[in-house]
Amino acid sequence: MAYGKGRSGAQALVESLERAGTEVLFGYPGGNVADIFDRIPSARFRFVLGRHEQGCVHMADGYARATGRPGVAIVTSGPGLTNTVTALGAAYMDGIPLILVSGQVPLSQIGTDAFQEADTTGITRAVSKHNFLVQSADEIPETVAQAFYIATHGKPGPVVIDIPRNCQEEITRSAYPERISLRAYHPESTATSRDMNRLARLINDARRPVLYAGGGTIAAGAARDVAALSRKASIPVATTLTGIGGDGAADGAHTLGLAGMHGSPAANRAIAEADLLIALGVRFNDRITGKVSQYARKAKIVHVDCDPSSIGKNVPVDLGIVADVKDVLTTVFSRVKAADRTEWLEKIRSWRESGRIAEKPSASGAISPRELMEAIDRRTKGDAIVATDVGQHQIWAAQMLSHRRSRHFLTSGGMGAMGFGIPAAIGAAIAFGGEKRVVAILGDGGAQMTAQELAVAAEEKLPIAFVVVNNRSLGMVRQMQDVFFAGNRAATVFKGKYLPDFRKLASAYGIRSRRVERADKLAAAVGAALSARGPFLLEVMVDPEANVEPMVFR
Repeated sequence: MAYGKGRSGAQALVESLERAGTEVLFGYPGGNVADIFDRIPSARFRFVLGRHEQGCVHMADGYARATGRPGVAIVTSGPGLTNTVTALGAAYMDGIPLILVSGQVPLSQIGTDAFQEADTTGITRAVSKHNFLVQSADEIPETVAQAFYIATHGKPGPVVIDIPRNCQEEITRSAYPERISLRAYHPESTATSRDMNRLARLINDARRPVLYAGGGTIAAGAARDVAALSRKASIPVATTLTGIGGDGAADGAHTLGLAGMHGSPAANRAIAEADLLIALGVRFNDRITGKVSQYARKAKIVHVDCDPSSIGKNVPVDLGIVADVKDVLTTVFSRVKAADRTEWLEKIRSWRESGRIAEKPSASGAISPRELMEAIDRRTKGDAIVATDVGQHQIWAAQMLSHRRSRHFLTSGGMGAMGFGIPAAIGAAIAFGGEKRVVAILGDGGAQMTAQELAVAAEEKLPIAFVVVNNRSLGMVRQMQDVFFAGNRAATVFKGKYLPDFRKLASAYGIRSRRVERADKLAAAVGAALSARGPFLLEVMVDPEANVEPMVFR
């Protein structure tokens, strides 16, 4: 270990975060990180004060999803740490690189039920890629370097560094390492030439191939490579929810859109009829496959993923390749023959046309979700970063908005964490210094879970349009109750006077707002929200009976 000048463990942490490339630190102070916060004002990175620890970690998550760089957050011990569990789980499930620094009681007090003590290691084990309990100030620089390495190599994920207060106070001379070598962690894998030849042969011989891009495609920066292979070999592309944008905006004839439970009929039909399915950075979760024995029964399945534990875990595959998705696509590209699969693409076009779902007119004349999404799409033209919360509005945004760019659709996929939308949008806006328009599409339920973070948007003067899709209910669960529980709407419909006036809530934070209830006023209201220089909250009263379609269960 290299040695430098003596300084406190807290100062060593700040310096190490700087060396690791931290640009923004999201966090919330407390007693067991007081020494660290004493050093933050002089740090070379920016600090953003959230209003709740869950929101802080979602902000770091949104920053990471929008940039591809690890997000960084800091919280205190005990409830500060336990408040982050949902946000850590969201990052862990979706493979998002993130570093969480948590304070801890002094080492001598661990196990004594000290004030604000919590078993950070035990609590975060299931929602983090790795966690560290620092034993001395001397460990801090190397631990930070290792944490960033683990978070960003192999399948990305969150890493927790728990630092007891006495380690923050101790003096250390240890320096940040120039390079990292972890004896037990070597995640890099390269596809063999044999695998590449076999993959190319499968593609060249296929009559009805489908490319299937997941979140791992975006993590690998491989969206353009997917589009290039799609064009060369005339292969249509479907995506997962977290893989939206991973098709590299392939041309319309090749784009199938979202697949799975709420996917397009064309995407699901193409996968069902394919003779070759090339899955890139996907997990094959239950929302995608339905009944596994019925999934892609006519296809040979190729699964490419950097995580060896994903291969064959949920769906049996004919060829599993443990490697970086981008490396595989760039290598196999020259071995794949240019092809004209007109017959296959024409069949898909017919499915696309016949599978169009006619929107049911609103009995009340209320604004329909499609009218809202189309109004947003006309203004943004697919160029804005869109962060969603979780629920019906999330799926409407996934289905109906144009998705032309990678890392421009941010959503909690695997965990499905309500409360994600507001802070994730803030993290994305801060990542780009307020220079990029961000739209947060929220439900009236999820918006209430992290509404306090609107204060950060106001404080930082961020150009975020917060669009509350208000259907006066927990719509996705209400829809399930209507379909599967004979319309027994238990605890899913908000009583009118107990649903907040979101305009007044925005006003409490000094944010301009508007409510729109009529379709003929929608375009002007959306225009006002998206042209505002700072944050703007638009509450849109949509048809409370509108459902997400399709909703496929096998």
